[in-house]
Amino acid sequence: MQHLEKQADDKILFFKKEYISEFVYGGVDGAITTFAVVAGAEGASLGTSVVIILGMANLIADGFSMSVGNFFSTKATRDNFDRHKTREYWEVEHSVEMEKQEIREIYAAKGFKGELLDQVVKVITSDKDVWVDTMMKEELEMTKDGKTPVKTASVTFLSFILVGSIPLLAYIFAGLDSGMDSTELFLYSSVLTGIALTIVGVLKSIVTERNVLAGIAETLLLGGLAASLAYFVGDVLESVFM
Repeated sequence: MQHLEKQADDKILFFKKEYISEFVYGGVDGAITTFAVVAGAEGASLGTSVVIILGMANLIADGFSMSVGNFFSTKATRDNFDRHKTREYWEVEHSVEMEKQEIREIYAAKGFKGELLDQVVKVITSDKDVWVDTMMKEELEMTKDGKTPVKTASVTFLSFILVGSIPLLAYIFAGLDSGMDSTELFLYSSVLTGIALTIVGVLKSIVTERNVLAGIAETLLLGGLAASLAYFVGDVLESVFM
């Protein structure tokens, strides 16, 4: 029972807490950029098929690009941690007294004195792994993130596709009802995008530990600004070139 409760505590909805940030930022980027494409196409008075084509192309290309960037960023962070840890192992083997003195200085700064300080230094330096871990945390202020590059990239890509496809749903289903005009489709797309951004805003607030209403308002504001700019650019370009 305790194991099941622990598993439940480690998840929000269907996602592990440690990967919620990737889902949130992938989803925010996906929804905003795709809706910006929709708004730009609407501003330029392009047809429904063009909106779908541009939107889908954006989903795949930008989603893949964002996930690749996430992969290399996470990998670089892990590689940097491993490189520093390897160097610390070398130092505790080849510069023993100097590294012991660094441990002493670290814990002396924390208020340890006399015999207690000597005991702390002795205990930590008696185990090489504990010694190196202490140096990583206390001297370099580095801890290893348990998230893997493949998983973070995958979550980012999936959230970008899932949430980013929402602004296109009205246009995709419009193929079944040719009687709907572009203004009506854009209205439906705006409502759906607003709902998606609201949900993502709630998750974002959980990740950043901020007020939920503030998180929702910020996400909706950013989405609205991006869409407004795209609509304006589309409208201007349409008047110039078409």
